[in-house]
Amino acid sequence: MAVELHEITEDNVGDVFDLKVAPGQEEFVSTNPWSLAQAYAERDIAWPRAIVADGEVVGFLMLEIDPEEENGRPYWLWRLMLDAAHQRQGHGGAALALALEHLRSLGAEELFTSWVPGEGSPEGFYLRLGFVPTGELDDDEIVARLDLSPT
Repeated sequence: MAVELHEITEDNVGDVFDLKVAPGQEEFVSTNPWSLAQAYAERDIAWPRAIVADGEVVGFLMLEIDPEEENGRPYWLWRLMLDAAHQRQGHGGAALALALEHLRSLGAEELFTSWVPGEGSPEGFYLRLGFVPTGELDDDEIVARLDLSPT
């Protein structure tokens, strides 16, 4: 399985737009049409990418990269979703590893994300990858931090 992160272009935007999470997961991640609109509106800080596995668009990832962020947290994983047909195949972890390489190349020492708690949430996925809850909530979402410093 060769996973890559591709820029969103006229050639793949329709594929990203059409991706859907599995039934019951809709409450845990914004839709891709909404995320693409947000990426456009916040294009100075958004880093949207198509997750491509073996030449096929299988998911969507978006980072916030904002060194001017007033809360002192310039790097956030805003979105990570995989199409229902491509979940549980290692694509999410592989895509996140590629995003982490990019962040480390920018000098990032930590990455934040948040998730909606509840049955079927991505909490276990993020905890397995090393994210640690900070004890904070952001609009009822659990905020977590991943240490990116060299081990």
